[in-house]
Parts: sequence; C-alpha cells; structure tokens
Amino acid sequence: MNVNKFAPIGYGLLLLGLIVAPFLGAYPVFVMKLLCFALFASAFNLLLGYTGLLSLGHAAFLGGAAYVTGHAVKVWGATPELGLLAGLLAGALLGLVMGFFAIRRQGIYATMITLALAQMLFFAALQAPFTGGEDGLQGVPRGKLFGVLDLSSDLTMYYVCLIVVVVAFLLIVRTIHSAVRAGAQGHQGKRAARHLAGLRHQPLQAAGLRDLGRPLRAWPARSRPWCWASPR
Repeated sequence: MNVNKFAPIGYGLLLLGLIVAPFLGAYPVFVMKLLCFALFASAFNLLLGYTGLLSLGHAAFLGGAAYVTGHAVKVWGATPELGLLAGLLAGALLGLVMGFFAIRRQGIYATMITLALAQMLFFAALQAPFTGGEDGLQGVPRGKLFGVLDLSSDLTMYYVCLIVVVVAFLLIVRTIHSAVRAGAQGHQGKRAARHLAGLRHQPLQAAGLRDLGRPLRAWPARSRPWCWASPR
C-alpha cells in the first residue's frame, strides 16, 4: 500500500486541527511554541535528511535570529515586519559565515566546526549586555503587523505564526521536489543525481550549508520573541 497518497489527507487534517485548536481549549502561546520547534525540526531534516550535511550548530540560527529580531523591535523601535526581515538576514548571514568555514572539511570534522562556532556564539550571547544574559530579552513588544494586525492578541499572533509555518513548510516541500534536492543528494553518495542535475559539488555544498535550513530555522526564531513574551 502506497502511504504517500494518504499524506495530503493527513496534512489537511493536521492543518484543520491547528486552525480550530484555540477554540478547543488549547493555549495559543503553547501551540505557537510547538509550531516554532516543528518548523525548526523540519528545516534541520531538510539539511540532514536530504543532503546528508549534519550540523550540530543549528541552534545558533534559532537563537541568533531571535536576538536580532527582539533587539530590533525593542531597542531600535522597528515594526514587526522589519524585525522579521532583520531576523531573516541575520539567520542567512550566520549560515554564510558558518558555511564558509565548515565546507572546507568533510564528515565529522565539518560537523564539529559547526558545533564549535555555535558554542562561540552561545558564550558571546551569554556575555553580551544587549542579550540580557541568562534572563534573555524581556518585554519585547509585539506591535502591529503592517500597522494593521494587532499582535498583542494571543489569538491574532497565533494565526500569524500558523500562516508563517505553513508557508515555510510548503517551501520545504517545494525544495524537496526541485532539482536542488537531486543535486544535494550527491552528498549522500548519489553523485550521479548531482551530475544529471548539472550541479557542481563545492558550490552546492556551500549552498546547502548556507541556504538549506538556515533561513528556515530563522523563521521560528523570528517569531520566538513574541511567542515567548507576554503581550505589551
């Protein structure tokens, strides 16, 4: 029996359950946290499951983008959409920097480089004055998205977060069924698929470390300051 043909039905039921969850007694803030980590895991699976690139520093993108978004909104007075954009750029930049060093090694050595860089970022964030140290950023205002949607409402924030997660998940699905996946599978020993896709090894490896999963991991991170914070 082909299980894949039932996948759209399962996804549809899951989406329906998430839509009605707040009206069935589920706490919106708690479900938002679950959505953030679900998307985080999906982005990690995209990188590891389809390219074979193991990164032990994926939490750096979650935390780094969250700090940038929270700081931009709280200190710089940025609007929510600009804060999200700042988080996106921060996640992509971190991926570019870490990928620059990691792709120069293979296997466990590349993996340990990602872990080392993530630990460096962790201790830097722990000591930096603007991050709040162990307490983290407190009192991050949610504001109004595009000047219209008041995110101080948990219910409004929940559905905005749900839309972001669904769009990001569809992007992951599209990536999986694109030529990029065929080429990226060369990292798992399927070099023939990579050559048929007309993609070279090192640029593809750099793209995988920089693009596959990094900005997507930043998506839940950018929502994190508001999901974790009380509305103000």
